[in-house]
Amino acid sequence: MIDWKSHPAFDGHEDVVPVGDETLGFAGFVAIHSTALGPAAGGCRIWTYPNGAEDALTDALRLSRGMTYKNAMADLPLGGGKAVLYKMGADRSACFEQFGAQVEAIGGRYITAEDVGATVADMKAIARRTSYVAGIPKEAGQAGGDPSPMTSLGVFLSIKALLGGSVHGRTIAVQGVGAVGYGLCKLLADEGAKLIIADVNQANLERGKALGAQVADVASIHAAKADLFSPCALGAGLNAQTIPQLGAPIICGAANNQLATEEDGARLQARGVIYAPDYVVNAGGIINVSAEYLGESEAAVRARVEAIAPRLMHILAAAKAQGVLPHQAADHIVREKIAAAKGKA
Repeated sequence: MIDWKSHPAFDGHEDVVPVGDETLGFAGFVAIHSTALGPAAGGCRIWTYPNGAEDALTDALRLSRGMTYKNAMADLPLGGGKAVLYKMGADRSACFEQFGAQVEAIGGRYITAEDVGATVADMKAIARRTSYVAGIPKEAGQAGGDPSPMTSLGVFLSIKALLGGSVHGRTIAVQGVGAVGYGLCKLLADEGAKLIIADVNQANLERGKALGAQVADVASIHAAKADLFSPCALGAGLNAQTIPQLGAPIICGAANNQLATEEDGARLQARGVIYAPDYVVNAGGIINVSAEYLGESEAAVRARVEAIAPRLMHILAAAKAQGVLPHQAADHIVREKIAAAKGKA
């Protein structure tokens, strides 16, 4: 058993629950960072890591903390959690049914949904064993289903705000053209943006090229000359190696945990790069998940997602006025909300 409380990514987490089944061949973790504002909500990520369980635990701890901050910033009645599965058996449906049973055993402290590598079909399998799941299609007018379109929309509206209200004729470099990245590219292309894209998946590139996008190498997309760089793949892409090479003056994307370290925020500012804190702009998906779980309407989701860009601009203005980094201004707002919730408990 890995000692998660002494792990470098530990941040006062309430619990880490190992999940899996040797017979079925799947394994992973559910990390619960905070339930101060409500049950810990966050998606289920399926990924293969170089160091297996060790890397998966690191990701689960970092992502669950990010979900606490994301949910609090979006004014949702939810805490932060995340599931990370680093092994997946051949019978995917059976694996997810068993995972659902293990989520049920957590007793409502964690609500799961789609994340990287997971699908609506996976959520349906989970739902056969637990009610603590979202991301399942609902009837017309009700929130539900794949949360990625709302994540894409929140990032798109934030990009428009950062570029003065229009993306027409502006060049946007998008790293990662999966469900969220492609949705973002389509919204950008529909309003006349010029796209540069990169992805490790050839099929993703082909559908991006169908939008008129130029393709760049995955290893150098961050250096592409553009008006804005949008990281929509995995985290830690903004680091000591990539920041000096950045080709755009603004960063706004859907990837979680974009800053590899706390110091990278200062590195961006030293270069004069405006950074939109990731958990502020990529909250559309969890807003959709929350509304589905709470039985709210599609209209309620849309209203909350449309509040993301004004919130971002307020945070950037506050950071400038206070002489702090954007992610520090955002973190301060979140910590005040969590402290207030704990004070009322």
